Amino acid sequence: MIGDARELERRRAELVARSAALRAALARSAGPVVQKAAAADRLVTALRRHPLISAVAVGAVAFAGARSLLPWLTRALTLFALLRRI
Repeated sequence: MIGDARELERRRAELVARSAALRAALARSAGPVVQKAAAADRLVTALRRHPLISAVAVGAVAFAGARSLLPWLTRALTLFALLRRI
């Protein structure tokens, strides 16, 4: 029984080390995306501070053809929200 507990503890330690390595690799590979998301976050913050500019931008998008931009905007906002949680 003690041998089983030691085996489980060894296996757990291996899995914890592997998880840490995978998290570190993910953080390294996501670096450029996180930097771009930070730039987008600064843009969103600036737009929130200036609602009139935001209204003009929304009007321009609506005028330019929101049908073609809406799917891309939806994807971008989803990605932004995901990356912001990292």
